[in-house]
Amino acid sequence: MESQLAKPARKRRRGLVIAAICAVLALGGLVYWSQIPGTAGAGARGKARTSVPVSVASASRQDVPIYLTGLGTVQALFTVAIHTQVDGKLQDVFFKEGQRVQKGDVLAKIDPRLYQAALDQAKARKAIDEAALVAAEKDLVRFSTLVQRNAETQQNLDLQQSKVDQAKASIDADVAAIETAQTNLDYTDIVAPHDGRMGVRLVDPGNVVHASDQAAIAMLTQTQPTAVLFTLPAQTLDDVRAAVARGEVEVAAYDRDNVRSLSSGTLATIDNMIDQTTATYRLKAMFANADETLWPGEFVNARLLLDVRKDAVVVPPVAVQRGPHGLFAWVLKADNTVEPRPITTGATTGDHTIVTSGLAAGERIVTDGQYKLQTGAAVTITPPRAAAQGDQS
Repeated sequence: MESQLAKPARKRRRGLVIAAICAVLALGGLVYWSQIPGTAGAGARGKARTSVPVSVASASRQDVPIYLTGLGTVQALFTVAIHTQVDGKLQDVFFKEGQRVQKGDVLAKIDPRLYQAALDQAKARKAIDEAALVAAEKDLVRFSTLVQRNAETQQNLDLQQSKVDQAKASIDADVAAIETAQTNLDYTDIVAPHDGRMGVRLVDPGNVVHASDQAAIAMLTQTQPTAVLFTLPAQTLDDVRAAVARGEVEVAAYDRDNVRSLSSGTLATIDNMIDQTTATYRLKAMFANADETLWPGEFVNARLLLDVRKDAVVVPPVAVQRGPHGLFAWVLKADNTVEPRPITTGATTGDHTIVTSGLAAGERIVTDGQYKLQTGAAVTITPPRAAAQGDQS
């Protein structure tokens, strides 16, 4: 009987011992984990993370220039291939490669001796014909006297008159031959047709050149002023024409990276048709180019000043977010919480985006750290770099 009662007692004691051992192990584990660095205060940090670090900026009002930018090419105002107009040996070249020349400067000379001889021959022929004319005119006077005395026939008088007329015609032909010979002689001096800069010499002195040669002696370009030919999308044509109607349109030339300003000029003309294959149209702007910063053949970005929006509300472009219902911005309220605000925007120029509705000047908007935000989330304002580092954590 006693043995049967002792068995349940032993089972209860064993259960109590096992429970005590489990409690000791749990307490020891808790103490152990509490000693591991980084686990203590996790709850406090979880609470701190509810405050999101962000950068903010204020919406402001200012005048915003609206630009259109197109890729363009610098073109010299004039580009002339320097050719000879007469055949002969290239005797001298008087220009240096890259030299600036003035209109009328002698650039090169063709051997003039043959053309000088042709001129002298034409002048001599004229002198001969003039002497023949004098003799014919004297004979004509004699024939006229004899006819009046009936000592000569009218037929012979008419023949003598024709000789006089032929002599005069020969002199006229001699005058034309002299002018031709003089022109050919003048062409032996190859002169600059306008101001500009010479290029690389392509033919050396001593070579025989011909007026029919395809190759030029050199290229002459006028770069002051110079032009930039660029293209814009067809949908901007009406806006550009409206800007032209308001007055002179400014155009600035920037380098290929669209960073450094090279020169400023004005719009000269709009092409008279749209290229249907590219849906673009061409424009030409003129630049004084006094320092020759723009070089023929150079690729540039032409920035056309289309308009200036007066007193517009602007924000940094990074503040504008796109959601399933359109554009919005995170607006910072007075209690340092945020709310998403639907907005509509206009053009973006540089560091400014025009906001046409949804924001007022002076309101603070989030510019960094937006992806961690929720409606009503508390935020802490930090500089942009600190906010970026908080995002990376």
